[in-house]
Amino acid sequence: MKKVSGFFKKPIVAAVIISVVFGFVAGSVGGIYIQSLISKSGTEGGSEMKLKTIAEVVKETSPAVVSVIISKYVPILEMEYYNPFGENSPFDIRIPRLKQKGTELKEVGGGSGFVVSADGLIATNKHVVLDTDAQYTVLTNDGKKYPATVLARDPAQDVALLKIDANNLPITKLGDSDNIEIGQTVIAIGNALGEFRNTVSAGIVSGLMRTITAGGGGFSEQLDEVIQTDAAINPGNSGGPLLNLYGEVIGVNTAMVSGAENIAFAIPINKVKKDINDVKAKGKI
Repeated sequence: MKKVSGFFKKPIVAAVIISVVFGFVAGSVGGIYIQSLISKSGTEGGSEMKLKTIAEVVKETSPAVVSVIISKYVPILEMEYYNPFGENSPFDIRIPRLKQKGTELKEVGGGSGFVVSADGLIATNKHVVLDTDAQYTVLTNDGKKYPATVLARDPAQDVALLKIDANNLPITKLGDSDNIEIGQTVIAIGNALGEFRNTVSAGIVSGLMRTITAGGGGFSEQLDEVIQTDAAINPGNSGGPLLNLYGEVIGVNTAMVSGAENIAFAIPINKVKKDINDVKAKGKI
């Protein structure tokens, strides 16, 4: 019995050793392979990128997000009282009316934008800078104000490009909107309600390739192949960046559904890249 028992023990020990060695080797190779996949998934242009936390993305990108202030000359109105029968009338009747006494430059709205070149080229929405009679000022994250010139308005989509006289500005990194997946985390930064600069909200990509008709203030336009997100986008966020967790701009926030909860849309950045390249090369779209 002892010999039989000993005969079986040796193969069992050998099998255990082989299993342990094989498991170690397989686990190491598998780990290396998985790590390779992770590295490849965050690689673009030959440089490895790593996923960041929302706080890291915001800290890195916020300096390149700007507020666009819309100003316009508006009438100065004063209340006065007049006699409809004339000042020499025996009837002492006074009726109130508004009378214009000149004009004043006043802030009438606001939007967002993001810097795409260090020499002051800024991307935003066309509807933010649609009024050709208005004046536009860019307020950077460090509190500096710059007069802005509208270089181009895209005739086919809600995109416009501004220029300010500045150098060495922090810039945003432009990603690839063709690689977006439903369910991935996204971050929106913008001048919410035209009052709260660099407001941050986060959510997910809720849908892709949507077609919507967006409008307001006499402006209406059909937008195709836009990104749907549940990240909170409010009036004033228009023109701000929609970011992934690599800190790249993958869209330009452009519209929200009135009366709904967390249904908003962004123009894919790959559509905007062509406009940026056109303006850099030719000065126009």
